[in-house]
Amino acid sequence: MSDTKSEKIVHGMMAEFTTVDSLLSACRRIRDAGYTKTDAFTPFPVHGIDKALGIKPTVLPWICFFAGITGTCIALTMEIWMNGIDYRYIISGKPFISLPAFIPVAFELTILLASFGAFFGMWALNGLPRFSNPVFTDPRFDRATDDRFFLYIDAKDDRYDAAGVRSLLTDTGSDYINEVVEDDSPKAVPRPIYMIWGAAVAASIIPLLCVLLMRVTNSSQPRFHIFPDMDFSPAKDAQQTTSLFGDNRAMRPDVPGTVARGQLIGSLDVMTGIDVDSLQAMNAPRAERLVAAFMQDDQAAVAEEVTEVATEEEEQAEASVMQTTPWVKDNPLTVDQALLSRGQLQFGVYCSVCHGMDGRGNGLVNQRAQERGFDTWVPPSNMHEDTLYSDKYPDGKLFSTISNGIRKMPGYAGQITVQDRWAIVAYVRALQLSQNASLDSVPASRKDEVSQAVESAKKELQRQAEEAAQAAAAREEK
Repeated sequence: MSDTKSEKIVHGMMAEFTTVDSLLSACRRIRDAGYTKTDAFTPFPVHGIDKALGIKPTVLPWICFFAGITGTCIALTMEIWMNGIDYRYIISGKPFISLPAFIPVAFELTILLASFGAFFGMWALNGLPRFSNPVFTDPRFDRATDDRFFLYIDAKDDRYDAAGVRSLLTDTGSDYINEVVEDDSPKAVPRPIYMIWGAAVAASIIPLLCVLLMRVTNSSQPRFHIFPDMDFSPAKDAQQTTSLFGDNRAMRPDVPGTVARGQLIGSLDVMTGIDVDSLQAMNAPRAERLVAAFMQDDQAAVAEEVTEVATEEEEQAEASVMQTTPWVKDNPLTVDQALLSRGQLQFGVYCSVCHGMDGRGNGLVNQRAQERGFDTWVPPSNMHEDTLYSDKYPDGKLFSTISNGIRKMPGYAGQITVQDRWAIVAYVRALQLSQNASLDSVPASRKDEVSQAVESAKKELQRQAEEAAQAAAAREEK
């Protein structure tokens, strides 16, 4: 060892080995000799080397655990104070102190501080940052990443003695033993690093100063938009105009031929209530207009083609379109108990308010109109009139009336699905048949029940008729 080297600070002793087995054997001898501040360097991971050196488990997991617990406590304390004490604000009806609602923030802060604990804890335990390590002063140590294994004993170990350590390492079979001394490289941090760090800190303050300046000053200039496409979004509401389309409508109509999901059932006969094949044979241009209207999803044109009510003069001169249209005669759906129950439900929801639950045209709306004496009120049709029975008013025509309306009655195609409109047609037919059924067709076990219901209904109808007559007389006196 040279005189110059002896004047340097000694950090420890390092021995070189050529095989893994010789290194592990040397590690066990060093451990058994009582040395604790040791380390080994290998070109690849060696299984069992930590046990051979007697290395105790690191405390890094505990650092992560306590850092995570600290994050949890900080998050819960912050949320309880802010939301439950300092600024109580009801959010979606939750309690002011709601642990389930606090979990996301607590979880995030737990992970954040645990990560910080792992990162900075590893730095602290390894003595980082270090710009150099004394073991790199030996050129042979470069082979630690190639084909050599090194065992190092730190001079800070209580049992360290240079002569004794050298003798022990010699006994382990090492051919090369070297004392690790202080690195000659400069320890001062290069000046450019300080300059870069200072410039970065100064640059990071500029945005904060700009924000503070904007908060305490006024400006006659318009604000600067970082994302102008988001601040001035071209989105339009349904009824607004736009220059993006030729018709200036922001709300775009459906693509021609679009059918709502679940609404495409059967043929045009089912959708319109018209026997299209017969209409084609009778009036081809009108059939083509009807098909075109459906293909373009033009509900107004469909209603115009389907329901064209003749004027009184036209009725006297020739049969109206409603009379000459080849309507579908029978309900295209399978009429069973389920369909009738569905029709009864839909009839009660949409039809009974005007036509009444019994279909006689005296629903609550009609009663109200009669009481108030509205001159323009057109009473709803009585479903039990002979002209509305299936032999004179086919099922398809009744379906069309429900879909497109008639006189004061609006069309319900937009509110009631095709299936439900045909279900109403089936229920109306059943309602009409029930009015003309004889008591003999009722099972004997239910005759008394039906008789009582009939008598009760007659009394109710008589009462309603009397009230209507009184209302009419009162209007005449006025």
